[in-house]
Amino acid sequence: MSSNRVVKISVRNLVEFVLRSGDLVSAFTGSSRMVDGGKIHRKIQQAQGPEYEPEVSLAIVVERPGVTLHIGGRADGVIVIKDETGNTQVTVDEIKSTTAELEIIEEDDNPLHWAQAKCYAYIYAVQHNLAEIHVQVSYCQAVTLQMKTFNQSCSVEELTQFFEHLINQYVMWAKLVGEWIEVRDEAAQQLQFPFADFRQGQRQLAVAVYKALSTGRKLCAQAPTGTGKTIATIFPAVKAMGMGQVEKIFFLTAKTVTRQLAEEVFDRLRKNGLRFKTVTLTAKEKICFMPEAACTPDECPYAKGYYDRIGPALKASWQLEAFTREAIEQQAREHQICPFEFTLDLALWADAVICDYNYVFDPSVYLKRFFQDNYSEYCLLVDEAHNLVDRARDMFSAEISKHDFLAIKKDVSSKLPRLAKAAGKINTFLLQTGKLCVEKPAVGQPDCWVTQEAPDGIFPLLRNFSGLAEKWLANNEPAEFRETLLELYFKVYAFLRTGEMYDERYVTYAEKLEKDVRLKLFCVNPSELLRQVLARGRGAVFFSATLTPLDYFFEMLGGEEGDGKIAIASPFSPENLGLLVADTISTTYKMRDKTYEVVVESITAAIGARTGNYMVFLPSYRYMEEVVRRFCLRNPAVKVIRQVSGMAEEHRTDFLRHFSVENKETLVGFAVLGGIFGEGIDLTGERLVGAVVVGVGLPQVCLEREIIRNWFTNNNRQGFEYAYVYPGMNKVLQAVGRVIRTENDRGLILLIDDRFSQARYKRLFPDEWYRAVSVKTVDSIADKAGQFW
Repeated sequence: MSSNRVVKISVRNLVEFVLRSGDLVSAFTGSSRMVDGGKIHRKIQQAQGPEYEPEVSLAIVVERPGVTLHIGGRADGVIVIKDETGNTQVTVDEIKSTTAELEIIEEDDNPLHWAQAKCYAYIYAVQHNLAEIHVQVSYCQAVTLQMKTFNQSCSVEELTQFFEHLINQYVMWAKLVGEWIEVRDEAAQQLQFPFADFRQGQRQLAVAVYKALSTGRKLCAQAPTGTGKTIATIFPAVKAMGMGQVEKIFFLTAKTVTRQLAEEVFDRLRKNGLRFKTVTLTAKEKICFMPEAACTPDECPYAKGYYDRIGPALKASWQLEAFTREAIEQQAREHQICPFEFTLDLALWADAVICDYNYVFDPSVYLKRFFQDNYSEYCLLVDEAHNLVDRARDMFSAEISKHDFLAIKKDVSSKLPRLAKAAGKINTFLLQTGKLCVEKPAVGQPDCWVTQEAPDGIFPLLRNFSGLAEKWLANNEPAEFRETLLELYFKVYAFLRTGEMYDERYVTYAEKLEKDVRLKLFCVNPSELLRQVLARGRGAVFFSATLTPLDYFFEMLGGEEGDGKIAIASPFSPENLGLLVADTISTTYKMRDKTYEVVVESITAAIGARTGNYMVFLPSYRYMEEVVRRFCLRNPAVKVIRQVSGMAEEHRTDFLRHFSVENKETLVGFAVLGGIFGEGIDLTGERLVGAVVVGVGLPQVCLEREIIRNWFTNNNRQGFEYAYVYPGMNKVLQAVGRVIRTENDRGLILLIDDRFSQARYKRLFPDEWYRAVSVKTVDSIADKAGQFW
C-alpha cells in the first residue's frame, strides 16, 4: 500500500488551476457565470430518456512519486446506448447554461468546458475498460432552454495523454501540498492546549465539538461569555484535521471583531507549535485596490494578466501561514494581482478559511469552488450563531419593486424598446398587485397583502426581462443606464432563483408604499435550506453565549435526529454579578411618556453607588434621545456619550476608547439594545463595571414579524415567542454579557421592565441569574447597588 501523502482535488479545481491563463475578466457574462444552474441542469436531465444517468459521481486515484492524488467530482450525465448489434456507445455530458444566442457559440469557445468533460470521460473509460468514449458539451440557453450540443469521439489513448498532461502540470503543487499536510497533521497531533488548564466547561465544550466533527454531525452549543468558546471550538477542529477526519475548517462569523479573535487564536496555537495556513476573506469592495475602476483588464492593471502572474504569487506566498488582509494586500501589490481573487485562490490551499456567513450560506455568493462539487469534507464553525436565523431569512429571501421597473422602462425606451416593453409588463403586474393591498389587506396591516402562494404569474415576465437584459449586458456596451440596469438584473435574478426554492416555508407579501409597490418572497423558516447547505460539509458547530432557548435554535438552525446540543454552565462565580430587576416599571410604547422620569431616576440610582464606566441599553434611538436629555439635566456632572445611527468604524472605536481604566469620574455610554455595542465588544475589568437594560428587547411590530408569528402559530409553534420574545431576550442576554468577561470581573446589572417578572421571560433567564433581586423602588435600587459594591 502506498505511503504517499494523499492530496484531494476536484476535477473542476484541477482544470481551472492548470489551464486558466491571461486576464481576469469580471465584465458581465450573464448567467452562464452567475446561475447556480441546478434547475436548468435538472430540467435537461429529466427530459432525457432512460439511457441518460444524471449526476454521476466519478473519482480516480493517481500515484506519483511522493504524492497520491484523489481526483473526483460529478459528471452532469452519462449516456449509455446499445445498438441492435449489441455494441455500446457511451457519452459523458457536460451541461453549461448560457445567456448568449446559441448560434454564436462555437465548439472551441471555452477549453475549460471541454477539459472538465474530458476528465470525467477519462475516469469513466478507464474504470469501465472502454477503448473509446464520446465527450459532449451541451449549452442550454438560460431563457429559452433551447439546446446546442457538441460531440467528440475520443480514444482512451487521447484522453490518457490529455489527463496525464494535466497531472504533470499539477503534480509539483500537489507535492508541495502533500508535504505541507504531513507537516501540518503531525503538528496538529502533537499540539497541546495552549493554557495550563481548561476553564470550567471549556473541556466539556471541546470534547462535544470533536465528537460532532469526527462523526460528521451538527452541534448547537450555548457557552456563556468567558468560557473561551473560540479556542474551545478551533482547538478540537484542528485536532480532528490532524487525525484526517476534517479536510478544511470554515470559521464563520458576522463581525470583524470575531474574525480578528479567530485569527488571534490560530496565532496562539502557532506559537504553541501548530503549523497551519489560515486565510481571512475580506469583502471585495473593502479590499479592492481600484474601487472606481471596472473589473476589466482595460481599466484595472491588477486584472490584466492575472492568471499569468497568479502562479508566481502563490509560490512566493507559500512560506506564509497567516494570510490576513494586510498580508494578502502586500503580496497582491508586489505581484500586481487582484487582492480579492488572490484571496479566493489562496483559500484553496488554506487549512482554515475565516469569513462571513454569506460565503457559505448565501445562494448568490457562496464559494462554488468549494461547495458545488460536494467532494471534500469540510467542517463549519459558526460563531455568534444566534445571528444566523435572521441572516438566513435575508439570504434566502428576495424582493422587487414597481418603482425600479418603471424607472428602467423610461431609461431604456428609446434604445431598447423590447426591454422597455418587458419592464412595462412587470410594472403593470405590480400595479395590479398593489390593488390587492387595498382590496384584500392583511389583518391588522393596511396596504399589505399576504399569501402562502408563490406569485407564479410574474415569473415568466421576469424571465423574459432577464433574458433581454442579459443579451444587452453581455455585450458590455457603455450607456448611462447600464449600472441601473445591471443592479435591477441582479435583483430579478435573485427573485427568480428564490422562486425556485419557494415551498411551504415561504410567504409572499406585497406592500403599497405611496406610488410604489414592493413584492417579496419571504423565507419564514430557513431551517430546511440551512440543512441543505450543511449537507455540503462533514460537520457543523453552531456556538454562542445566547442560544436561548436551545431547542428553538436547534430547530431553526437545521438540527435533526442524531445531532447534538449542549449548554455549558457559566465559569464565573454568581457572586460577581449583582443582578437587580426593576419589575414594576412599564417601558411599553404606550407607557413610555409616563415612565421616562422613573427610568432616569433608576439609572441614576444604579450608577450612583460606585464611580466607574457604565452602559445603558435602550429600545430605540428616539427613546434613547429623550432619556439622555432628561438624564443630563438630572446629572450635569456625569460624563455622557451616546451611540448615533450609522456610526463609521473609526467613530465606533472612539466610542469604546472612552471606556478607560484611567477614568477618575463616572462615564455613562448610552446605546441601542441589539445594536453594534450590544454584542461582540470586550470591555474587561474596570473598563465596564455595570450596565442597565431598559425593556425586554422585543423587535418592533411590523409586517414581517407578524408573518413569522402567524406562520409558526399555524404550524403548532409558539408564534409570539418565535417572532418576538426569543429574539428580544437574545438582545438582553447579549447586552448583559458585556459586563462579566473574565473570572476577576465584578459588575452590576439593572434590568428595567415589568415584563421581566412574567414567566415567559423568567424561564429564559440563565441558571447563574438565580440570585436576581427584585427592586420595587428607586431607593431600593440605590440600596441594593450599594450593598453589592
